[in-house]
Amino acid sequence: MDKSEFPEAIASLVDTLASLPHVVAVTLAGSQALVREHADVDWDLGVYYCGEFDPKGLAHFEGAVAAPGDWGRIMNGGARLIVDGLMVDVFYRDIDEVRHWVREAEAGRFEVDRLPGFLAGIPTYALAAERALGTVVAGSLEGAVDYPDRLAEEGAARWRDHARFSLERAGLQAARGDVAGVLGHLARAGAEVAHARLCEARQWTVNEKEILERAELTHLNQILTVLHTDPVTLTQRVMQARTLLLD
Repeated sequence: MDKSEFPEAIASLVDTLASLPHVVAVTLAGSQALVREHADVDWDLGVYYCGEFDPKGLAHFEGAVAAPGDWGRIMNGGARLIVDGLMVDVFYRDIDEVRHWVREAEAGRFEVDRLPGFLAGIPTYALAAERALGTVVAGSLEGAVDYPDRLAEEGAARWRDHARFSLERAGLQAARGDVAGVLGHLARAGAEVAHARLCEARQWTVNEKEILERAELTHLNQILTVLHTDPVTLTQRVMQARTLLLD
């Protein structure tokens, strides 16, 4: 899908974004091209820049505009705009930061940042995933990012280590009869094992939407819907989750 297929207002916004100082490319999020037949799907546009980026050129649009860095080092910043009645999410991406984390991913290295809306946290290789899945609709970026063999191996092992720790914490909370604590740790463990499986399958992911479905771990939902305050029963549920996720 290229810009010529966009609604006129979206195509105009792409041109506006591409014309901002220091912008080198504008991308359409990878998932967007697959679901455009649904009229209610928001548009996601990535703005890749080199040097200092000032989003003041977006101030005349209806919506909210954040500054670079407002959303953390990985998400960076962005805007939530309404353009001719269409909802558009704009994300800023410092090209030097992206290149750094792509190189780290190729070496099998990554970090995980806590971020609102993420159970397991956001891995730094999400920036590589965005590059791999996104479509350049203005400007240019270097070649496609293939899934690194080292990341497939190292990522799977590391995410499973995270999940083991989450399951241990769930067991401690179960012994106290803490339903909320058990639910939280098991949900996070599920997301962590899902990340591990997607690494093994060399499937990029940029968020946790439908991550259990993609990793074939939806049986975890059945375990989480029958939690009780009885410590013995809670402990049994944790053991069931451990068997599903790790055995």
